[in-house]
Amino acid sequence: MAELGYDGKVAIITGAGGGLGRQHALLLAKRGALVVVNDLGGSIDGSGTDASAAQKVVDEIKAAGGEAVADHNSVATPEGGAAIVKTAVDAYGKVDIVINNAGILRDKSFHNMTPDLMNPVFDVHLKGAFHVTQPAYLIMREQGYGRIISTSSAAGIFGNFGQTNYGAAKMGLVGFTRVLAVEGAKFNIKANAIAPLALTRMTETLMGNLADKLGPEQVTPIVAMLAHEDCPVSGNVFSVGGGRVANVFIGETQGYTKPGHTLEDLRDNWDAIMSQDGYFVPGNLADETGVFFEKLK
Repeated sequence: MAELGYDGKVAIITGAGGGLGRQHALLLAKRGALVVVNDLGGSIDGSGTDASAAQKVVDEIKAAGGEAVADHNSVATPEGGAAIVKTAVDAYGKVDIVINNAGILRDKSFHNMTPDLMNPVFDVHLKGAFHVTQPAYLIMREQGYGRIISTSSAAGIFGNFGQTNYGAAKMGLVGFTRVLAVEGAKFNIKANAIAPLALTRMTETLMGNLADKLGPEQVTPIVAMLAHEDCPVSGNVFSVGGGRVANVFIGETQGYTKPGHTLEDLRDNWDAIMSQDGYFVPGNLADETGVFFEKLK
């Protein structure tokens, strides 16, 4: 089988100055992509800047014979997102791939959560994906091609103590991805998301004895697959880490149907509502709504 390549494809990767983003940039560039390495160079909580973070990755790519440019704009504002896309267009004339990877952490239990802990996390993770992807999406629509990969998290999909801000933003990216998949389908734009488990600057204190098995390079192949023109899916979320890749899906039980049901009916049929026997996986809102119509005939 031929090796998968990205010759001539232009990829924007946010938060690519280290960790997951750096690995994504190195692999795509090695396989022929023209890469915009975006990184503000801030600390884990988003404070500060360091322009050298992105430039170091660009230097690595060029030393290996690849092509890349550095970008130091923040994803946290519409102006920053537009500027990142402009960097790609000015350097390479188009955008084919967007990998929303930039992230910060400001963890705190919910009863202690404050706006200064909540808003910056939303701005970078969730709004940042909007800010970068929308101007790129307009280009993708015009050219009839695009691949969008966003970085979600198990903290949002399944929940994790002390991360209401982060978890809400990360689950928001699942909804973002699902809708982009629907809207982008007729333009050959595919959108998917990952929920990675990897040793990075943001997780290095949490991994314990598994750390040596969870290098960020173990996550990059699925990102690269989703970024490729041969990507077979759209609207999916993949759990990935340590060499394992799994599809995460949202299913719905068959439920209990009785028009005009009472509170007591629900109490008495709670097991039917919760039973996972015969669950189904809607592909979109229309699929899910169709089940209601079928049940209510």
